[in-house]
Amino acid sequence: MSLDVYLEDPTAKYETESLYWANITHNLGEMADKAGIYKALWRPEEIGAKYAEDIIETVEKGLADLKARPEYFEQFNSPNGWGMYEHFVPFVAKYLEALKEYPEAKIEVSR
Repeated sequence: MSLDVYLEDPTAKYETESLYWANITHNLGEMADKAGIYKALWRPEEIGAKYAEDIIETVEKGLADLKARPEYFEQFNSPNGWGMYEHFVPFVAKYLEALKEYPEAKIEVSR
């Protein structure tokens, strides 16, 4: 099971056009929750987020927390190796870059 995040072109007239796509395991849900970014990443609709700009600040804060306290967050690494801090931080960092590059993009998730 995994999470797919998409940033969709809001100006696409006929078909959905993805500007960004990434995938990460659901095993990182608890780590994301502890960093305060679970809903922004997994369930943006629950916080009223429709566009990239709606979650930039939350993801920035969460990423800063992840980077500032690696030892704390590593305790939430998945015992089976599928869902590790060392993979989650780059995932969040790249997603944040895309959010900033396409602030008007529509957020779509598949869980």
